[in-house]
Amino acid sequence: MITAPDFAKKQIVFVFCNDGEKLAVSNDNIVVKASDGKVKFQCTCYRLFLIYVIGHCSLTTVLLQKAKKFGFFIALMTPGFKLYSLVGADKDGNTLLKQRQYEYDSLTIAKHIIANKIENQLTVLKQVRIKNESTLEAIDTISGYIEKLNDASDLHTIMAYEGLSSKLYFKNHFNNILWTGRQPRVKRDVTNSVLDIGYTLLFAFVDAILMSYGFDTYKGVLHTQFYMRKSLTCDMVEPFRPLVDKQVKKSINLKQIKDEDFIILNNQYRLKWDKSSSYVRFLMTPLIENKERIFLFIQNYYRSFMKKNKIDKYPVFDIGECS
Repeated sequence: MITAPDFAKKQIVFVFCNDGEKLAVSNDNIVVKASDGKVKFQCTCYRLFLIYVIGHCSLTTVLLQKAKKFGFFIALMTPGFKLYSLVGADKDGNTLLKQRQYEYDSLTIAKHIIANKIENQLTVLKQVRIKNESTLEAIDTISGYIEKLNDASDLHTIMAYEGLSSKLYFKNHFNNILWTGRQPRVKRDVTNSVLDIGYTLLFAFVDAILMSYGFDTYKGVLHTQFYMRKSLTCDMVEPFRPLVDKQVKKSINLKQIKDEDFIILNNQYRLKWDKSSSYVRFLMTPLIENKERIFLFIQNYYRSFMKKNKIDKYPVFDIGECS
């Protein structure tokens, strides 16, 4: 398994591919070849942890072999940023971990994860310099939800508190724009579309770390199991989502997000292909800056889970300590 010092040296790379391009290996280097055979990008396999491949291209079997050998992952995404596969250096053979996952049937970790997420949402609201009455009321109300969370006796109640907190949080976090609220995946406006992209990038990153430890990412502790849904990854991204939220608001204020960068298809706001790289660059900024803290959170979660630690020994991700 990858160690924290090794992970700190690893790179996250993005490749935006056009039809006819090819992802291959040459002398232990990842190379992207254009349709005319010319190399448009290359990087060493030795320092790679995750490569996002956005768009359509072909892959070689040697590349998949090298991913296993060097311990990196390949996140395959459509031009519209839909993640459809993550392949590479997963540790499927960690049977003891999987057995522990299948045997676990408590609500304790689910409460811990949601409490961590809500605490981070609360921190984001408290960081606002000039708070209006609505924001102050939201802070008080959300604080109350955290206290009530400990008494929740089922997943429905836990998710209810999460939903109530998030509704207040988003309303006050994005109070600088005209916005109807958070609506996942339907892309009804520019802000929701950008959040979807940011959350997908986060999801792939967290998924790769979980797979590097051998978790069955389809077996969650919070999100219930559905066919082909990576419930554990859905669970583990929750405390980190406010990182994306903060960056999106910052980018709105800096006018990095513009309506003209999007087209409307089937009543959905879709980012133009030629704008993809610039949006990925600013959306990934908080994830790159905090990649080691995210890794340590998951590493410590793994250790606590395997040792069957009490919940106070499980890691907490504090967005207030982020750069």
